[in-house]
Amino acid sequence: MSERYSFSLTTFSPSGKLVQIEYALNAVTAGSPSVGIKAQDGVVMATEKKQKSILYDEHSIHKVEAVTDKIGIVYSGMGPDYRVLLTRARKIAQLYYRQYQESIPTTQLVQRIASVMQEYTQSGGVRPFGVSLLICGWDDNRPYLFQCDPSGAYFAWKATAMGKNHLNGKSFLEKRYNEELQLDDAVHTAILTLKESFEGQMTEDNIEVGISNADGFHRLTPSEVKDYLASIA
Repeated sequence: MSERYSFSLTTFSPSGKLVQIEYALNAVTAGSPSVGIKAQDGVVMATEKKQKSILYDEHSIHKVEAVTDKIGIVYSGMGPDYRVLLTRARKIAQLYYRQYQESIPTTQLVQRIASVMQEYTQSGGVRPFGVSLLICGWDDNRPYLFQCDPSGAYFAWKATAMGKNHLNGKSFLEKRYNEELQLDDAVHTAILTLKESFEGQMTEDNIEVGISNADGFHRLTPSEVKDYLASIA
């Protein structure tokens, strides 16, 4: 029945769904897993970064990226859609800085990116973005972690997983997460969550980890990731 409504982006099915958004969510679910965990002294994001061929130069493309010096972002789903949203997020952040002479708060960036994603669910000649985003930041001496979905909906999380086998990841996090978690332990937990659904050997070359805390946002170097992997082996 829903197939009759699947070709029109702006037509609701009788059950009240926009079917194209469900297809976009399917693209997210088929994407590489990503994990975000909020700790007392920061936020960690981790994602699987598998290349299709050994001929790829994996050092030239990153999945965990900085939007500002305090805010980081990662995705599950379609890479090209992510690049468009990443560029838009950086532009929004720059415009905010030019106007107010300070970094954009994480919540405001999330709201504006979610509005961009929502616009693509109601405009003619476009399709929803086939990505979900995890956005983390540190404002007012506290950590923030949000997820934005293709529909434009956004949620604040203490810990979450998205992408392939996200349900297993979330159930693993529910067992392991606690309010007293420190950043170092959160990195270990994020890597262990990825390991739950990881196929093959996990190395510093096929996962990426980003951290946001009072010092700002940065992506861990491969050698730092290697040290964390050695400590949980």
